[in-house]
Amino acid sequence: MKLSFEYGHGTMEADLPDYTDVFIPGETIPDPPYLEDVFTATKESVLNPIGMEPLSKLAKKGSRVTIIFPDRVKGGEQETSHRKVAIPIILEELYKAGVEKKDILLICSNGLHSKNTKQEILNILGEDIFNQFWYTRQILNHDSEDYENLVDLGTTKRGDPVIMNKYVYDSDVAILIGHTQGNPYGGYSGGYKHCATGITHWRSIASHHVPEVMHRDDFTPVSTNSLMRTKFDEIGMHMEEKMGKKFFCCDAVLDTKSRQIAIFSGYAKEMQPISWEVADKRTYVHWAEKKYDVMVFGMPQFFHYADGMGTNPIMMMQALSAQVIRHKRIMKENCVIICSSICNGYFHDEKFTGYREVFEMFQKDYMNTLADMERYGEMFATNEEYIRNYRFGNGFHPFHSFSMISCGHIAEMNTAAIYIVGAQDPGYARAMGLKTRATFEEALEDAKKKYVGPRPNILALPKTFKLSAVHLCMKDGEKGNYGIDNCHAKYNMVPIE
Repeated sequence: MKLSFEYGHGTMEADLPDYTDVFIPGETIPDPPYLEDVFTATKESVLNPIGMEPLSKLAKKGSRVTIIFPDRVKGGEQETSHRKVAIPIILEELYKAGVEKKDILLICSNGLHSKNTKQEILNILGEDIFNQFWYTRQILNHDSEDYENLVDLGTTKRGDPVIMNKYVYDSDVAILIGHTQGNPYGGYSGGYKHCATGITHWRSIASHHVPEVMHRDDFTPVSTNSLMRTKFDEIGMHMEEKMGKKFFCCDAVLDTKSRQIAIFSGYAKEMQPISWEVADKRTYVHWAEKKYDVMVFGMPQFFHYADGMGTNPIMMMQALSAQVIRHKRIMKENCVIICSSICNGYFHDEKFTGYREVFEMFQKDYMNTLADMERYGEMFATNEEYIRNYRFGNGFHPFHSFSMISCGHIAEMNTAAIYIVGAQDPGYARAMGLKTRATFEEALEDAKKKYVGPRPNILALPKTFKLSAVHLCMKDGEKGNYGIDNCHAKYNMVPIE
């Protein structure tokens, strides 16, 4: 069986056994149908929010409004993408309520990601909204180091710090434009995850993007019942309590190509579980009839976060781990990953702030696993040069590498071995504890001899990073233990430990 997998800016061919199973999101199992008329569906949702009053009653003349939208990492840029559809509809409702344009601020919820450039903002919002608000300085990137425009709200009952965007805090109406799309961090994007990660400070994010949360049994495989998801919800609700208002959320359930399957608006605490119930049908795919010894996929150079994600060694580990988190339910305990990566030593230093130094430190001073690096998190997060690069150079925040390290170790925790094939500078892969071979065929033969036997169950995942991923499950596996059951419970929280 000949298959092509992502590799650098192209593909690499693999000749795999004919009995290999292949899964491609949206193709092997079709997605639920997407909405033909997203404009009508979005307007209907905005006019009839769940658990709170509509914008016509929340806003009035003189109201200050913030519209918080996700960065370029999620949601698509097509003309009918959720941001491009929802924001004009929401603006129309605000204007009808008497809100003046001068009192509206659009904020990109980039969190610790790099601030989106002018062109990136244009791409995700479209020319009409961009031209209305950019030149009057009414579109901003969140800046988690701009202390004049942050507000410290103390801690949640669990003790997690909550420091949030002051423009949002001070507004009379705060609107979150989100995506209910499968995410290895807590099951789904959108809802309270949006505000808990997108408009906060690195200290807030360090309360959940750390080993003590991400290395728990409830984190892998992915679910909406994890401690991480609970922390997102608690932080979001703490914001609402201190602001004295609810976020008005407008979330789209998206398919493999980021098209809207359904739209839900309203109070996140009530709306979020309902949106998950719909999203579960697309995201948690009960397909596998056996567990797999070998999982095969490829990694491009440019995907998700930025150019260099598939060559920067720490980001490579995060990407490998994300597949484990999503698909652990169908992996055998001694599963082997075989992944193509050009692995050429391109860190993209200007974008991935401090990552090269973190990588070099990992090679020294008793750093035996990625989790051992955690003690340096605050040192990097407060590095003034790196902070300048985040604030003014479109780089990631320096703590971002540590949030990725926490995830990156999960692949090692849950596999017998990981092979990188086609590496141009294989030492970078070996320095992360990965094995290297020239081809998929060589890697598979080695894995057969050492780990999985002569006829392993093989799962091939072409287009892994080209399409929005799913979370694969056993065909006869229990349904609802990740989202739907939680929807029908009375908003269960993970006990404080």
